[in-house]
Amino acid sequence: MSGASGAIYGIRLLEVLKDVADVETHLVMSDSAKLNIAVETDFSAKEVEALADHVHSNKDIGASIASGSFRTDGMVIAPCAIKTLSAIANSYADSLIVRAADVILKERRRLVLVPRETPLHTGHCELLLKASQLGAVIAPPMPAHYIKPQTIDDLVNHHVGRVLDLFDIDPGLVQRWQGVQQAIADAK
Repeated sequence: MSGASGAIYGIRLLEVLKDVADVETHLVMSDSAKLNIAVETDFSAKEVEALADHVHSNKDIGASIASGSFRTDGMVIAPCAIKTLSAIANSYADSLIVRAADVILKERRRLVLVPRETPLHTGHCELLLKASQLGAVIAPPMPAHYIKPQTIDDLVNHHVGRVLDLFDIDPGLVQRWQGVQQAIADAK
């Protein structure tokens, strides 16, 4: 988790994965992420850490997840700050978050970035393009209006489910689109 607004996306991801068999989670939080958790949610950083199987300091460049020999299906940075995106796009691995992301890319594993910045200027868009060209999947939390969300949780859950779809994990959070005819029938 990096320091962008939207800490709930990373928290919900951990909450959901805690109940998925055979998934081991490793959490790294930037100092700004910890601050945003306190500002945006009712969680403490310690409570978020308790959701993960393993917690690493962002300063620990020598952690297990900083090596290509560490076996993993991939990595999600949710939320992903533009500063973190920039470091990833430019291979500037000055923290464990960025080093682990760089390793995921070099090993050709799945890296999903959930950027929360808006609006974007050309420099941001170029960084997103560069990260995508390196192999990252860019998954900004865009609301799926067809689900007719009633709460922020509806939106968060749907997006977390879509992120997990990228890893072939289906905890049942996504209301799947059934086509326009079904949507019309459901609206009646």
